Amino acid sequence: MLAKVPAAAQDKARAAYWAIFDTDALTAAGLEPGHKLVTAVQARIDTFAQTYGTLYPSAVKCLLTDREQLTSYLRFPVEHHKRIRHSNFIERTFGETRRRVKVIGRLPGETSCLTLVWAVLDRASRGWRGFTMTADGLRLLQDLRRSLLEPPAQLRPRTVTTTQIVRSLTVPKLSEPPPNLTMKPEPRPPIYTGFRAPPPTNKV
Repeated sequence: MLAKVPAAAQDKARAAYWAIFDTDALTAAGLEPGHKLVTAVQARIDTFAQTYGTLYPSAVKCLLTDREQLTSYLRFPVEHHKRIRHSNFIERTFGETRRRVKVIGRLPGETSCLTLVWAVLDRASRGWRGFTMTADGLRLLQDLRRSLLEPPAQLRPRTVTTTQIVRSLTVPKLSEPPPNLTMKPEPRPPIYTGFRAPPPTNKV
C-alpha cells in the first residue's frame, strides 16, 4: 500500500495505517476478540478510506480489497494479536512447506497436501515464541475450532448441470416400464411329474 503513496507522505500514511490495528484502547474498554472487535476495526478502515480516498485512491483500493483478511486475526486471543497480525509469520512457515513440496513434484491428492501442511505447522509450532497460552485464550481457540468444524460445511456446493436435468426428464426409471411398451406375462412351461399314462389300446 505504501508503494502507491508519494515518498513525502509515506510516514504519515504508515502511522495512520498502524493506528487502525492498535486495539489496546478497544480491549481496555471491554471489547473481547470476536465479531465486535472486528466491527470496530472495520469502522476505522472506513474512516481511513474517507480521509485518504481522494488523495491516494490506489492505496485505499489496495487496503479495501483485503480488509476482511486484515481483520481475521482479531478473532484470536488478545495476547496473540501482535504476533499474527502481519504476514511474516505465515510466510516463514509456508516457505518450509514450499521447500518440501518442491522435491515431491506432484501431490497425489488434497488429503496428502493437507497432511504435509499440518505436519509442517505442528513441527514449527514447537519453536514459536511470543505466544502466551491462558485459560481464556485456549477456550477461545476451542470455540473457533468448533465453529469451523461443527457442523461440517460443504466445501464445494453441488451444482446440477443442464445435461443432468434433461437426462432426468427423458430417461425413464428402471423400476417403471416405458409407456410405449406393454408387459405381457410369459407362458409357463408344463410341470413334468415323471409319470406317464399308457396309451389306449383296442386289443381284447
